[in-house]
Amino acid sequence: MDPTYLTLLTFGAVVAAVSGAYSIFSDLYLRDRTRVSQRIDDEFRRRQRERARKAMLFKDLNQLVAEASGDLEPKSDLRRWLATMVEQSGEDDLTVRKLLTLSVAAGLVLGVLVGLWRQSPIAAAAAAVIGAALPVLNVHLKRKARLEKLLAQLPDAFDLMGRVVRAGQTLSQALQSVVDEFAQPIAGELAYCYEQQNLGLPPEVAMRDLARRTGLLEIKIFVTAVMVQQQTGGSLAEVLDKLAGVIRQRYRIRGQIKSLTAEGRLQAVILLGLPIVMFCGFMLVMPAYESRLLEHPVLIGLTLGAELLGALWIRKIVNFDF
Repeated sequence: MDPTYLTLLTFGAVVAAVSGAYSIFSDLYLRDRTRVSQRIDDEFRRRQRERARKAMLFKDLNQLVAEASGDLEPKSDLRRWLATMVEQSGEDDLTVRKLLTLSVAAGLVLGVLVGLWRQSPIAAAAAAVIGAALPVLNVHLKRKARLEKLLAQLPDAFDLMGRVVRAGQTLSQALQSVVDEFAQPIAGELAYCYEQQNLGLPPEVAMRDLARRTGLLEIKIFVTAVMVQQQTGGSLAEVLDKLAGVIRQRYRIRGQIKSLTAEGRLQAVILLGLPIVMFCGFMLVMPAYESRLLEHPVLIGLTLGAELLGALWIRKIVNFDF
């Protein structure tokens, strides 16, 4: 047989084998992967729908409308603050009762361990306070990280919404497009807002509840701009484009501020951490010398109080809103 024909037949056989393998792979894997992705999206929408439905069932509608519209001032007690922090942290399975239970348990465990170790009620009380604050601090850090990620997603989300509205779609469809294209946390927040409107909540109330739920100034600007546009008219796509530009500019300025205050924040970390590092160092080198200090827990408490006051003071200097 001619070698040229043999080469062509071999090449055709290899192409047919690769095509068949890819077809089998697509049927067995990619199709299942698409199906799983679709099921995950359906489950996500179902959970958001159930969450919105429960919020409507277990809360007075008139009170919700009043709070979202700003006619009713929200309570500023500790439970309300904890509930807002838990909601903004994105921990759906966590409630205020669970958080308080974890705080009490952590405080009791740490307080008992330190009390048995040091045989001092003051040390046990201080350890209990620190242990009780750890779960709240963890939720606070998760909330801060989630809001930072949400803020970073806003400009691109508003650009997409502007393009969808410019194509002739409604604002609700623009929200749904962001839910389909973006990841958490903005997808979850806008999906919740979208499901609230599907369940019959007025769009204005749902949008104001979105601003209240997230607590971001940029979201409040977006809601205010949308409400003004709906009342006075105009191009919603142009409003969204300009809003995306404003948020990008604010985000850029915030980054510049962090760069300019980086030296001050580093000095704060060094100054606040230096006494603790020196104390641990002396405990390793001269434990007898440091043990005399442990006999006076009042001095340790005053030192920690001064550290906390200094931390708050430095934070006030290097952090500000604009």
